[in-house]
Amino acid sequence: MLRVLAQQAPFVPEPLPGPVSDPLTLPSVEYSVLLPELIVIGGVMLLLLLSSVMVKRGRMTLWTVITLATCTVAAIPVIQRWHEVTEPGDKSTAARVFAGALVNDGFRLFFTGLILATVAVATLLGDAWLRRENQDRGPEFHVLILLSAAGGMFLAAANDLIVVFLGIETLSLPLFVLAAYHARRALGREAALKYFVLSAFSSALFLYGVALVYGATGSTNLDEIAGYLATHVTTSGMLLAGVGLIVVGLGFKVAAVPFHSWAPDVYQGAPSPVTGFMAAAGKAAAFAALLRLLASTFASVRLDVQPLIAALAVLSLIVGAALAIVQTDVKRMMAYSSISHAGFMLVGLQAGTDEGIASTLFYLLAYSFMVLGSFAVIALVGRAGDSHHHIDNYKGLARRRPGIAFAFTVFLLAQAGVPATAGFLAKFSVITAAVDAKSYALALTAMLSAVLAAFLYLRIVLAMYSPTDDVRDASLKAPAVVGIALAATLAVTIAVGIIPGPALDLARHATLLR
Repeated sequence: MLRVLAQQAPFVPEPLPGPVSDPLTLPSVEYSVLLPELIVIGGVMLLLLLSSVMVKRGRMTLWTVITLATCTVAAIPVIQRWHEVTEPGDKSTAARVFAGALVNDGFRLFFTGLILATVAVATLLGDAWLRRENQDRGPEFHVLILLSAAGGMFLAAANDLIVVFLGIETLSLPLFVLAAYHARRALGREAALKYFVLSAFSSALFLYGVALVYGATGSTNLDEIAGYLATHVTTSGMLLAGVGLIVVGLGFKVAAVPFHSWAPDVYQGAPSPVTGFMAAAGKAAAFAALLRLLASTFASVRLDVQPLIAALAVLSLIVGAALAIVQTDVKRMMAYSSISHAGFMLVGLQAGTDEGIASTLFYLLAYSFMVLGSFAVIALVGRAGDSHHHIDNYKGLARRRPGIAFAFTVFLLAQAGVPATAGFLAKFSVITAAVDAKSYALALTAMLSAVLAAFLYLRIVLAMYSPTDDVRDASLKAPAVVGIALAATLAVTIAVGIIPGPALDLARHATLLR
């Protein structure tokens, strides 16, 4: 029988009728749009490659130079494309790439440039901190900073809820490691563990929200969700629950009350340069996602979400300011101050107008430089071990190091909202947006919170200018890289406060959400 079967002709299946389709169709990708993100990832790969082939790994200057060069090169396409995507009324320039998963618009470029600037300042501060703490063994610190920044940049460009989630995780995972970067500090390991566990819960809630939104609209793409909501009148409880869970997940990242419990411990335990980067870039990236989702994608259900945003804003303003003034550790003070600042940003978001969104962007721009400059001084005063952060350690700082005390005074007064600083116009703009939106109670709460928080900042200023017998402190000498970072952040804080026009125009052009 086997012989008979072998002699028979082999079976050849008949072709199916109709044209043969391509088994795999890849979406067209314009990689030039993603040049900033690709350059940052390329910088990460270069650092890892060089560290693997070099016999002597302790070349801190080289790692710092490569990281700064990466930020500079990545900023070039951001500047080049800015005018292409911010022309009023021209919506054709907002390119969708990777099958619509990412979008290139002025909003994305604004946050990309801001994150790159925070990376550059944090790298300078990290260089000095690593040398002082004898942690300058390899490029791991710089690699983690760049990876986190890449996550934040993709988060700002995300046009799909799945990409938003991936951006959040890429932003957060390096921060867990950076929080515990000082291996000999038990407080840092504890902070990293708390941040990791609580962040996992917030990510799970965010994913539940994504699932509910998908169930209600049939898509995770932001354009398709917005189109569905624009053509369907829906009061679906599933949709509102999904949006609520998404707000909760992102509320954790921006440290809004009542999702703020991680912030004081993590700010206190993490290395000071990492804390500054976390407060600036981490908050900016999370607010980028929150603004795009609530001001653009879910704009049709804005009236249903506004009470939730207003409640988060009020709680953050009151709790942040009230608990900050009873702290004695300056890093914990700055943590609660960061919570209060998040409340101000939420005031602009709650207004729901173009002016409100622009005011929040302007606030993020001003706050990023103020907080990075503040943590530059905090890192210096912390000395070796990064543990001298009690407010008593700042007594007499003006006599010992008048330049450092002056810079810290400017940053603190700016956060308090003193005129002629960036902080004053930032707070004024969000309160004005709330008044224009007839949210009078929220605007009044913001003003009272600003008055309450002023006591916190003046408390530190008075400590620095209090009399002391000790006029020498060689350990507070600022390295050149810290001096550059302080000069840059101080210049932006003062310049934006005196000449706010360019920064305000930048924020207004970036509000063209598409």
